[in-house]
Amino acid sequence: MHIVAIGGSDAGISAALRARELDPTVDVTVVVADAYPNYSICGIPYFFSGEVQPWQSLAHRTAADLEATGMRLRLDTLATDIDVSGHRLRLRTVDGAESHLDYDALVVGTGALPSHAGIDGLNRLGPADGVHVIHSMGDTFALDDDLNARDPRSAIIIGAGYVGLEMAEAFTARGMQVTQLQRGPEVLSTLDAELGALVRRELDAHGVIVHTGTVVRGIEKSSSGLTVHTVTDGEPRDYTADLVLAVVGVRPNTDLLHRAGATLGAGSAVVVDEAMRTGLPDVFAAGDGVITHHRLLGQTYLPLGTTAHKQGRVAGENALGGAARFAGSVGTQVVKVFDLVASRTGLRHHEAEAAGFSPLTTQSVADDHKRYYPGAQPISLRITGDQGTGQLLGAQLVGRLGTETAKRVDTFATALFAGLSVAQVSDLDLSYTPPLGSPWDAVQVATQAWSRQHNQLGVHA
Repeated sequence: MHIVAIGGSDAGISAALRARELDPTVDVTVVVADAYPNYSICGIPYFFSGEVQPWQSLAHRTAADLEATGMRLRLDTLATDIDVSGHRLRLRTVDGAESHLDYDALVVGTGALPSHAGIDGLNRLGPADGVHVIHSMGDTFALDDDLNARDPRSAIIIGAGYVGLEMAEAFTARGMQVTQLQRGPEVLSTLDAELGALVRRELDAHGVIVHTGTVVRGIEKSSSGLTVHTVTDGEPRDYTADLVLAVVGVRPNTDLLHRAGATLGAGSAVVVDEAMRTGLPDVFAAGDGVITHHRLLGQTYLPLGTTAHKQGRVAGENALGGAARFAGSVGTQVVKVFDLVASRTGLRHHEAEAAGFSPLTTQSVADDHKRYYPGAQPISLRITGDQGTGQLLGAQLVGRLGTETAKRVDTFATALFAGLSVAQVSDLDLSYTPPLGSPWDAVQVATQAWSRQHNQLGVHA
């Protein structure tokens, strides 16, 4: 049997590894568009901050490590067409040579592409002009070369999501003056504005200039540098810097599968079932190019590295004839912004409302450990639950680095996965010692605050 996986990132490599793990006799070939399989794209900002060096350290596994598992790698090779009925994949190398590859089962993990968000000039200007995106190792090298060659002193970052915030920290660590432009009313729009404001305060404290309510219309190169044309708070305004980095989201890379006959769904991503089948014979797909099965929302589009790893593993097992199922996501995410950690899982209030729940959201603050033990720091928490059933629907947390905010959001994620009520989270047997926690952990202080308000509303009703 010959399994072919397309894509050298999380989904494709996970599928190939799982297939080889389950059946060491199966032939597995991975087709990779560049020369850098299994590199951590999530780690790129920390290369630019200088915390991860050299760039080769970003490899989860080297090409030699992957080949040692028995898989074959076709590097610098683009999959151009899928002959579904003939079970054949057409390929083209970077030097233009064309060939084909027969398969018994195919796993497509082509991922996503950077969004241009309708910004004029972003499709014309590139690294040679000082305008960058950051989505691949090629993008990484181009930005690194530009930084080393020109030593720019100022940068405009378009977008204040996870990668944008991480890159703001990285550029600041290099001594650059950073201006961050965000379309929405607050940075990190995956959090409620009340918590996003805490993240913005951290950016302010480290010298990052943040402009929210800013719609970027275009980028123009001139003798004085790069000018970003915007509408800020309803008024035209220009910003100028030596370098521009656009991180305004991604769009699923679906062209290969869509031309082969696959159906598109939420977010224009490829529709797959929980076994990662595309509906095309013996063709599976996983990662940022496909829909996500969400345990609270059903089908949605939520591209996350953790999800891609899990989906790829399922696809690799089922390509062998297995019966694995992707258990679903609850959208757990976390980001470090200088000395602050922001995280979320599940649904926010407006998301829960749109999904048909009757949400109640409360905000509370709790110390990460007993206050009498030195170094206690507050964690801000927002809990969303359903007023009718008491079901936990989501949680958002912001705390200082070292408060174990990331692990505490994992407690909520586990509770969401298990379908626990808010009250049941208060009943969990969580660990306690004064240097690390309290008899009622910060997680439970927040759920108890929710229950008190829920009960008060019930009495008044």
